[in-house]
Amino acid sequence: MDFMDLLGSVIQGTTGSSQAASARMSNAGNGIQDLLGSLLGAGQSMTQRVGGDNLAAGGLGALLGALMGGSKSTTVNSLGGGMMGLLGMMAYKALKSSMGSETPAQAQASAQAYAQEYSRQTPQQKNNDAEIILIAMIDAAKADGQVDSDELTRIMNTMKSSGIGQEGMNYVIQKLQGPMETAKIVAAVRGRPDLAAQVYSASLMAINVDTDAERNYLNKLAKAMGLSQAVVQNIEQLTSGSADLQC
Repeated sequence: MDFMDLLGSVIQGTTGSSQAASARMSNAGNGIQDLLGSLLGAGQSMTQRVGGDNLAAGGLGALLGALMGGSKSTTVNSLGGGMMGLLGMMAYKALKSSMGSETPAQAQASAQAYAQEYSRQTPQQKNNDAEIILIAMIDAAKADGQVDSDELTRIMNTMKSSGIGQEGMNYVIQKLQGPMETAKIVAAVRGRPDLAAQVYSASLMAINVDTDAERNYLNKLAKAMGLSQAVVQNIEQLTSGSADLQC
């Protein structure tokens, strides 16, 4: 199953579902847009040097367009790939920043280093990580025990119009209706602080944290994955930090 496609469909359906959802994904501040810009610059630089598939090959540009309310004509796979690139850079920056501040030149170097690291991942590795991110976003949506039926309908319609097959749609419905999968997420990120940070970032971006249940879920998730308070705070700053979370 292509989880990049599924992730892209969920993102496309969510960003188009309401102003609140779009605002959550695009960020009230400029941090995510700055990261996108850094990644696009790093990816374009890599293209000029070595060519081939990389973070700037449509994915991040497609994601930026969707997050900022632009055209939805792009492929869901590009959106999924762009989201994974963004989350990876957010994780890289959050982990690096926890060890001290970066100059603009160092931040650009970090973006290039991450772009190179991402490009070395196999398609199967990227697909496996996309599944964990998708599960994390779905779990976050279920954290308060409620799933917005209107938003679910829009996401399902988007998946269908994007060409997602019945297998993929059944997968998302099953995950939405099934139990929380925190244990699976924690097992997947063990020994991979970068993926743990991506999971937390995606979870925080997927919901509007306005209930105790959602706050408690995110707190417990961060602890279970072994994220330090410094890394959590860095991620929250990158996603506007609207939730008052304590590690």
